[in-house]
Amino acid sequence: MSVVVRTELEAALGELRTTIEDPRAGILGPHSTSWKIGGDLAVFIGGGRAALLQLAHPMVAYAIDHHSTTRSDVLGRFQRTFRNVFAMVFGELDDAFVAARRVHQIHTRITGTIPETIGSWPAGTLYAANDADALRWVHATLVDTTLLVRERIDGPLSQATKDAFIIEMRRFAKLFGIPDRLLPDSYADHAAYMARMLPTLAVAPCARDMAQFLVGKGAGVQTPLGRALELVTASMLPRELVRAFGLVDSPLATLAIHAATAAFAPMYRALPKRLVAIPAGSEARRRLAGLPPSRFAAWTERQLFGLGRRVTG
Repeated sequence: MSVVVRTELEAALGELRTTIEDPRAGILGPHSTSWKIGGDLAVFIGGGRAALLQLAHPMVAYAIDHHSTTRSDVLGRFQRTFRNVFAMVFGELDDAFVAARRVHQIHTRITGTIPETIGSWPAGTLYAANDADALRWVHATLVDTTLLVRERIDGPLSQATKDAFIIEMRRFAKLFGIPDRLLPDSYADHAAYMARMLPTLAVAPCARDMAQFLVGKGAGVQTPLGRALELVTASMLPRELVRAFGLVDSPLATLAIHAATAAFAPMYRALPKRLVAIPAGSEARRRLAGLPPSRFAAWTERQLFGLGRRVTG
């Protein structure tokens, strides 16, 4: 296990700062591929997929199970997580660095041992939230899911677009201190890493329990939104993980989701950009243009943060 320490994080942040042309635009900026393909609400369609891919890594699953307030404070956990992520992706450079240091400090307290043998991870295996390999896996799930959702909505992306996204997201990875040697230089590198990792994943009992909770089955009666999230998530995951997490494993339902997405995509693409922009992204563009905050963006953010509670019930 190789844990990212504070000095390594600071070195990564210092290196990142030297590459930024306009600190007001943050680590990416409005002309980046990342803002273009990951700056609207459609990416949240893949939220369940990214979360369960992360939970399928036992080190991540037990770190969350032992230390997170996800089940007792769904809304608060959702807000804290995405406020930090939004600050990193859309905030000014100093805001992104503040969020990076805050997350790293929280992660330093998240350590422990895996209590039982899960897949290739023996009982007693140490975990740490700042473990470089675990951080790399979490980062990769976000990158991979964003690309998958984008192609479901917009159709196939060009190789150049996917390569540009992979390269830009190395900047995001630096905010966690993930070493350059662990990061892909191209989409092909990223895809090869995902192909290597997927067969090694193993769903721990606590991960299965958390998955059931996240799709609304932990409250006794699954909410309609929870049911929808379960079906959409199952349609995006490998069948082995769908079964391991106890999700609905129905080829017919998957076909129905794909058909519904294909019908929905043209209507979504026709909506005005301001209506579907991630609120933090919309506010960042307004900030760079010298405009005041948007009441509509604030309202959208409140609705977004309330989804977690409505899904889980």
